Amino acid sequence: MQTIISVKNLYFKYEEKFVLEEISVDIKEGEYIVLIGPNGGGKSTFAKLLLGFLKPTKGEISVFGRKPKEVRYLMSYVPQNVNFNLDIPLTVTDVVLQGRLSVNRFFYSKNDRKIALKSLEKVKMKEFKDKKIGELSGGQRQRVLIARALASEPKILILDEPTASLDLPGQKEIYEILREIPITKIVISHDINILFEKIDRIFYINKKLYVHDGVDTWVKRDKEHFCEVELFEYLNRYSKDAKSV
Repeated sequence: MQTIISVKNLYFKYEEKFVLEEISVDIKEGEYIVLIGPNGGGKSTFAKLLLGFLKPTKGEISVFGRKPKEVRYLMSYVPQNVNFNLDIPLTVTDVVLQGRLSVNRFFYSKNDRKIALKSLEKVKMKEFKDKKIGELSGGQRQRVLIARALASEPKILILDEPTASLDLPGQKEIYEILREIPITKIVISHDINILFEKIDRIFYINKKLYVHDGVDTWVKRDKEHFCEVELFEYLNRYSKDAKSV
């Protein structure tokens, strides 16, 4: 597979405090990556650097061989918290069409609407296309946000805590949708259950970055529940002994 994101000797600091250090890693086309780690470990900062919202203090990031902000139109980002004013009568289609807007264009074509409906179909929300966004459940709204991101036809999809505040059935729906999206996916998550999905690699970030090909076979879940504290302790212990990338 072709390398589409390359990070070399990355450092980043806020004021005088380094948040990320000595990170070098490649991400290949079509990979499904999950970013985990403690709060304040640098996960969201790393994602914002990939998107070109932040500039490295030191080191280089290239996406498709160019600076991230130059190819940001090839990436879509689903943030952790999106607050809708549920009193505004926006339909599901209205929200998804926002993904077709650009700096130089403020109207929608017939093709835009066709792409928006296809995006809704991908997240199994087409039947809700005329519903008001305020009438949906939290899980359904999250699926609409993913559809909005997909409407821009990205090559890379980055999601920050896509299952936060969702119940177990809602989480499973999001996981099923993500599995079926055939593009490069990078997901920031505190939800340990995502590690048992068909992901390619786990990036454990705590200032430095450590790559894990998957969860070790010793991990056993009782009735589909797993204690994230135990896993984080294991990964942290393993990562201190492993070579960072």
